[in-house]
Amino acid sequence: MPNTQELQDLVVQVRRDILRMVHKVNSGHPGGSLGCTEFLVALYNEVMELKEGFDMDGKEEDLFFLSNGHISPVFYSVLARRGYFPIEELGTFRLINSRLQGHPTTHEGLPGVRIASGSLGQGMSVAIGAAEAKKLNGDKHLVFSLHGDGELQEGQNWEAIMYAGSKNVDNLIATVDRNGQQIDGPTSEVMALGDIGEKFRVFGWEVMTIEDGNNLEQVVAGLQKAKSLAGNGKPVCIVMNTMMGNGVDFMMHTHAWHGKAPNDEQLAKALEQNPETLGDY
Repeated sequence: MPNTQELQDLVVQVRRDILRMVHKVNSGHPGGSLGCTEFLVALYNEVMELKEGFDMDGKEEDLFFLSNGHISPVFYSVLARRGYFPIEELGTFRLINSRLQGHPTTHEGLPGVRIASGSLGQGMSVAIGAAEAKKLNGDKHLVFSLHGDGELQEGQNWEAIMYAGSKNVDNLIATVDRNGQQIDGPTSEVMALGDIGEKFRVFGWEVMTIEDGNNLEQVVAGLQKAKSLAGNGKPVCIVMNTMMGNGVDFMMHTHAWHGKAPNDEQLAKALEQNPETLGDY
C-alpha cells in the first residue's frame, strides 16, 4: 500500500490530468472530477481489493461503479495511473475514435469500465445487481458505487435504494458526493434534497458521513469504516461532503465549472496550484 504522501502526490497529479484533459478538447466536467479526486485515489489505491489485470466478470475482487459518469476525467486518470491502460492514452480524451469518451462506455473495451454511465440515476441499480450476483456466487467481496447529490433527484434511485434496504444487500457501499451543486445551480435551489442520510436510513441503510471528502486521511478512514460496517444485514451509505472544483481556487464555491473547460490562461493558473508530482502524460 502507498503511504499518505504517495497518495497525496497522486491526488495532485490526477488533478493536473483532469485539467489538461478538458482543456485540450475544450470540453468536459472538471468541477465534480476535482471534487472526487481524493475519493477515487483512495478507493483504487488503498481500499478496494483488486486482482491483477481486468475482466468484465470481476469475480473474487471488489467492484466499483461510477453512476455520475460525467466526471469521467477523474475516473480515467485514476484508472490509468493504477495501470489499467497506458497513461499516455489520457491525451485522447473525447477525441473521435478514442476509448475515453465524455461518458464512460463499454463497447470500446476500456479496461476498468464495466458499465456505460452518465444517464443519471442508473448506477445504483447496476451496483445492486452486481452485489446480488456476488452473493449468489458466494463471493465475499464488496461493491462500491459513487453518485452525485443532484443525481438523487432521479426517481429510479429511490426504488433501488428501497430494494437494497428491504433485501439486505449488505455487500454494497454507496457514496453520495454531497457538493451541493449541479449544472443549473445549487441543489438547494434546483430541487432541495433535505437530509440525505436520514432518507437512506429510513429505507433501511446503515449511514455514515465523511465530513471533509477532500481530506485524504478522512476519506481513507471513512472508507475503511464503511467496509467494517458491511456484512451486517444493511447496505452502507456514505454521505461525503466535498467541494466542487477543489484544488483550484477560482473553480471552488460555484457551479460554474460543472461542465466548462479552462482557457489557456486559466489552465496555467490552475496548474500552478497543482505542481507536477508524478509526471504528466
